[in-house]
Amino acid sequence: MKLALPRLRTAALALLFAAGLMAAGADPLAPTATWSAYTAGRAATPPMGWSSWNAFGTDIDEHKVLGAAQSLVDQGLAAKGYRYINIDDGWWLQRRLSDGMLIIRTERFPSTQQANGTPSFRSFTDRLHAMGLKAGIYTDLGRNSCSQAYSPDDTDLPKGSVLEREVGLYGHTQQDIALFFETWGFDYIKVDGCGLRAFGADAEKVRSGKYRELKPALDMDSVARSDIAAVQQQFRDIHNALVKSNPDGDFVLSLCVWGAGNVRAWGKDFGNLSRTSDDITPSWSRMLTNFDSAAKRAFYAHPGSWNDPDMLFIGKGEFDAKHLTEARSHFSLWAMLNAPLFIGMDMRKAPESLVELLGNRELIALNQDAAGHQATLAYDSHDVQILVKTLSSGDKAVAIFNRTAAPADVELQAAHLKLRADADVELLDLWSGQQRRLRGQMKLKLAAHETLVFKARGTRVLADGLYLSEQPGNVNPAVDGVVQPMPDPTLHRSAKGWQGTRGSGERPIYAGWGGVQADSAPYGEALSLNGKRYETGIGSLANSRLEVRNHGYRRFSATVGVNDSARDAASTATFAVYGDGKLLATSRALKWGDSGEPITADVSGVKLIELVVRATTPDAAALPVTWADAALLAK
Repeated sequence: MKLALPRLRTAALALLFAAGLMAAGADPLAPTATWSAYTAGRAATPPMGWSSWNAFGTDIDEHKVLGAAQSLVDQGLAAKGYRYINIDDGWWLQRRLSDGMLIIRTERFPSTQQANGTPSFRSFTDRLHAMGLKAGIYTDLGRNSCSQAYSPDDTDLPKGSVLEREVGLYGHTQQDIALFFETWGFDYIKVDGCGLRAFGADAEKVRSGKYRELKPALDMDSVARSDIAAVQQQFRDIHNALVKSNPDGDFVLSLCVWGAGNVRAWGKDFGNLSRTSDDITPSWSRMLTNFDSAAKRAFYAHPGSWNDPDMLFIGKGEFDAKHLTEARSHFSLWAMLNAPLFIGMDMRKAPESLVELLGNRELIALNQDAAGHQATLAYDSHDVQILVKTLSSGDKAVAIFNRTAAPADVELQAAHLKLRADADVELLDLWSGQQRRLRGQMKLKLAAHETLVFKARGTRVLADGLYLSEQPGNVNPAVDGVVQPMPDPTLHRSAKGWQGTRGSGERPIYAGWGGVQADSAPYGEALSLNGKRYETGIGSLANSRLEVRNHGYRRFSATVGVNDSARDAASTATFAVYGDGKLLATSRALKWGDSGEPITADVSGVKLIELVVRATTPDAAALPVTWADAALLAK
């Protein structure tokens, strides 16, 4: 396959590609009556399992991988949902030039040896399947893999000529996917993107002649230099190959381009998992960065398409058995984010305390809840955060997170959970099992780095429905209005963690800042219309279209307007509500300083509601708008 699509000239064009709306004359804001986020494959809940990378890097073999699998079974973790056993980089020997076949390192995976001389993973995956587990494999979008780009030596790298060492998908997508899934029997694939970022003409390994040049289509520092359309087309090709090789739909597709190319906005449309950050390391500060990369992206995750802040690093560094408080926080946050739960330690040597931690049934249940609502931030500060998620039972889960290295006094309020302050709220501590009761507010003391997690049951403020910000798994920003993706100033990247003070330090890098937010304007400001503040609602930008799945509610209600945080006092926007493609309600043209306008629509029998905001002047593309108190009501 060739990256034949032209390099993107504008971010606006990139976003049209992300929505898949480049057909001639297509209007990205026109209602489609179709849910557009990714639903193929088998990821109705976030996948759980074990991955080889954090424990072993490229130094992997059959004994280590099957040992991890057997340990998960023996420790009872497989029965609790940890079913995927994923081989990461390091499994391949070379690509056979005569027919393009990938050759396995049989000295590391002896069960793959075949009488015909062509190794096969089939006996290996059959063994995992017989244990009640699933099997995952690793590849790259480019000709070469991440270890070939960044490993300090060649010990575990593919061998042979320059062409024989080109083991990535580039030019072999259909062939390799069929091999992985039809011939070898894998169930999960992780697709890295180093091959599309690290082998440009100036790369040392290219200049030395070790690897061929492949013009980078991904640039970690620049959205404008990323050929987003070409990368998306490769993922479309991978999807099509997966569907062809898995007619029963039993696959998981994991995208790993580390937040580059504005993937935090479009990854949800192209695969089951989308990495929101660079690689995690076993340090508290790095865990915070990875958490932050996904924490404000709740509307960009749904059943079938999850935010992925990378694997769990429990078992090493600041998350080992000597740091149980930090390990519990790491696990709690990933559970609340609906992040994939992939263990990354050598399970053959796992301390009992960490096995018990990873097996916490209540925390696993939060992560695997069928409703699929990622937690939203009910309180946000540099020191303490409160995350709340709505469960399929109607109960809430709440995590109170102390980011700091000092104890913190916290007040949890019923209002944080959108529950009434004049009624009791029953709380179950999911780490201690202790029952507590809250009325109005409760004072809590958190140790340094501690996260308390409760399941909460009380009386809703909204008695006959749900606010849209309570159900992000049912809301998809098909078009979020962002036409100039910007680095998130709150996020920094450092793939290898702390490395000293040379240079100017870590710069903000991830595109995807802003976008559609729960109970907040797009760039973190309050929801406010003509001086009136709203604690609940959806903040977006003009020229956006939100898809909302309706599960039996009869009425949609909101107060709409241009948010007070707008810098443009003259431009106007109109708000419209569609039901299964038909216009149900619309507002007048509203500008900054106008009071909020109520908008309601009868959605009885409607399956998909679409909320569309159009700027009525050409220069209003970045106009922040508000769907205040947006809710679906039973009557």
